[in-house]
Amino acid sequence: MIIPLLKGLAFTLGRFFSKPITIQYPEEKVPPAKRWRGIQYFEKDEKGKTKCVACGLCMAVCPSQCIYIETAEDEEGKRYPLTYELDVLRCIFCGYCEEACPVNAIFVGKNYEWVERERTPFLMNTEKLLEEKKYNP
Repeated sequence: MIIPLLKGLAFTLGRFFSKPITIQYPEEKVPPAKRWRGIQYFEKDEKGKTKCVACGLCMAVCPSQCIYIETAEDEEGKRYPLTYELDVLRCIFCGYCEEACPVNAIFVGKNYEWVERERTPFLMNTEKLLEEKKYNP
């Protein structure tokens, strides 16, 4: 009866005199794990536009249906997304969109710091997805 109490007290005293393992979050940041999947971003092509060819595979494979695409063609006959919308609040960060993309246009990033007071910043379009690359080295 008293032995478990003494063992617990010894453990507590051992931890009390050891070096703390607390991380001071805003100043110190721990990098996410290699398998971490954060907010998506688009890669740019040589012209600074998105590599996306609006094939719709990401929209078809998405289990939460958070991607919406409208397709258009330019004068050269190349397809591009006229409208590409990603609702990050509905996204489950499964990574299927990245795996399904045939031209490697969309990637899941390492960014995990994103807090907003309104819903609108979480509704991302093509321009926002291209900007998100700077937060994902």
